[in-house]
Amino acid sequence: MSTWIDDNDGVYVTGIGMHAYQFPSETPYTHLGLTAVRQALADAGLAWPQVNSAYIGTTSIGMAAGRVMLRHLGSTGLAVTQVENASASGSFAFRQACLEVARGVSDVVLAVGVDKHGDGRRAADKDGLAHLSDTANVPAVKFAMMARTYLRERNADVASMAQVAVKNHGNASRNPYAQYRKPRTLEQVLASPRVAGDLTVQQCCPRGEGAAAALVVSGRALRRLGLDPKRCVRVRASSTCSETPETAYGQAAVDLVRSSAQSALEQAGISAQTLDMLELHDAFSVEELLYSEAVGVCPPGEGASFLMRGDSRIGGRCAINASGGLIGMGHPLGPTGIGQIAELTRQLRGEAGERQHSHARWAMAHMIGLGSVAIAHVLSAPDA
Repeated sequence: MSTWIDDNDGVYVTGIGMHAYQFPSETPYTHLGLTAVRQALADAGLAWPQVNSAYIGTTSIGMAAGRVMLRHLGSTGLAVTQVENASASGSFAFRQACLEVARGVSDVVLAVGVDKHGDGRRAADKDGLAHLSDTANVPAVKFAMMARTYLRERNADVASMAQVAVKNHGNASRNPYAQYRKPRTLEQVLASPRVAGDLTVQQCCPRGEGAAAALVVSGRALRRLGLDPKRCVRVRASSTCSETPETAYGQAAVDLVRSSAQSALEQAGISAQTLDMLELHDAFSVEELLYSEAVGVCPPGEGASFLMRGDSRIGGRCAINASGGLIGMGHPLGPTGIGQIAELTRQLRGEAGERQHSHARWAMAHMIGLGSVAIAHVLSAPDA
């Protein structure tokens, strides 16, 4: 099945770069972003003047952040577009890069996510309407309530949910770009301070800062530019949607994940069972259990069992959040979605070192933004 993503002889990730995620510092955002961009250029073997266009995913820096940053590489006249869509900002910047390449507008496009810890003010706080309660829009409260429902309906215990954090902190401890780099035991996760309900600090993602970059190139341009096809990961699908009316508390986010993931899988022409890897939004531990079921890598009701059997670990049936996920790697917002793409590109190339998943050929990167938008990308290994 051929779709728009196959136009222009396909869409490929040819270079990736990262600035490690970290706690808020005095580091200028330009340094964070340019570190990632320079790495991506070196990784691809491309020069800055060869880039035709750039999309910048960011939430907290301010207007025209991309042009201010990129002028330090040289003013080449390229098109620059800033993208903001909450936690999914980087993912949507990457999608725009893919669209531009597939449609033949440009042959080489940069997608970069960069953020500092800003004030985090949301448009919903400026809509002029009174909130139902002070906690109605507090994510930790919402997901703590969803966790209670999930554990009750699945007849699972709190420890099984906390094992998500144990796994992801363990993965992050082997990731040089992660904000947290210490493995955690189940006892440590459960004993960390409570945030809301059964969610403890170590089951919640940290905010911070960092950057991630990906260079997207058309298949037609690969040969002209002399790029190594063995290191070019193909983008097989890109799908997005927004919320529909909620049928039960918290169900909207799960429905979003299911709908966007299914659409991406159909576009790629594969089933969820084909996926070897999945990077997803685990700002809170229960999300990984809910969304692994929604994506379809495990049957409904078996997210906790899938985890406890080791099926979601590196080397398992489908490695989930091998990077450490948002819980371990961190969640600086703008870079997060492109950081997922960078992780999966390394894995699909076989370059992830001690985090390498042994049979990585098909992967999905999935993000949501404030529970109201969702986006999924499917990638495949160069020889898939």
